[in-house]
Formats: sequence, C-alpha cells, structure tokens
Amino acid sequence: MSNISPDPAAFLQNCQIIDWETRSVLQHAASLAEDDNCRSTVAQRCFQWVRDNVRHSSDFQLNPITCRASDVLTHRTGYCYAKSHLLCALLRANQIPAGLCYQRLSIDGTGPPYCLHGMTAVCLPDVGWYRCDPRGNREDIDAQFTPPIERLAFGTPLPQEYDLPEIHVRPLIIVVDALHAHDTWDGLLPDMSPAK
Repeated sequence: MSNISPDPAAFLQNCQIIDWETRSVLQHAASLAEDDNCRSTVAQRCFQWVRDNVRHSSDFQLNPITCRASDVLTHRTGYCYAKSHLLCALLRANQIPAGLCYQRLSIDGTGPPYCLHGMTAVCLPDVGWYRCDPRGNREDIDAQFTPPIERLAFGTPLPQEYDLPEIHVRPLIIVVDALHAHDTWDGLLPDMSPAK
C-alpha cells in the first residue's frame, strides 16, 4: 500500500463501531501489549490473537452476527469485517494507527456472485501502511503478519475481483448496514459495483 499515505493521526479515533475506549477492549489491548513498546511486535500479537481466537461466523456457522469491536470481543465470533473492527480497535487502543480496507471477491472463487471482504491496515514504523487479514486460517487459507510482505487470505485473480485502494477511518456504511440487517450467520454479504 505504498501509494497511499493517509494522515496516521486520524486513524486513532474512537467511534461507535471501532469502540476502542470501551473498558473491555482497553484491558484486552493492554494484556496483548505486555508493556512492549515495539509497535510491530504489539501489532503482530493483536493480529494473531484476533485471527486465532475469534471464530469466523461462516466457517463455524456461529451467531450472533457482531459488528462493534467490543461485541466481537465479548462473543468471540464475527465475519471478516467484524474481526477487522476488533483488530483495528485493539491496535488503536495501543496507540497504533489502524484503518479498514476491502477487497471485492467472488464468493465461490469462479465468478458471480461477488462480495466485499474486510481487512485491516496498520501503520508501522519503517514500513508505512501494511494490510493484514485477521479473518482466520483454514486448510485453504494461510494469512500471516510478515511486514513488509503481505500474506492475505485471498488474491484477486478474476476480472471483477479487485483491491479497493482506500484505507478507511470507519467501516463502510454498506458493511455496517449488512451486519445489522442479519441475525444469523448465513445472511447475505454486501457487494459493490465493479471498478470502472
């Protein structure tokens, strides 16, 4: 993401969804930091914890559908978007600038229908903005935290798959609306029109 340079200070904000000032999020973030001052080390701990300890809603067929970071932490389940909200909150609670980014992917890997996939971007010393994907690994997915090299869950090889280049301070409204509109793990996933 070297061609993107948003102001890191904006990416420390608390908001309704990235509610990092919530007591449970602050406490968990502090426990992951372990008083370490190395941003990259703390970011890696936060990433690995969310990736490995919050179960992906669809992979595990779990409810409830979570959205707000503190709810993801409480229920330990969420779609990729929700897991990214929690990772973003844990990073911000540790004063590490973090934002949200997205891919448009084929749901079955062969073509239509498509959906958005949520990830996190973190601003690291000597690296800059670095995308990482806490959705959770499985036999066919091996997302890792290896800056400056990205090891994301998914590539975008199909013609109408692509990386959205923006890093967002807050989640996309279409994502929040979709998470709030569904009560069960098998709900519809949001999509966006292909890039022109």
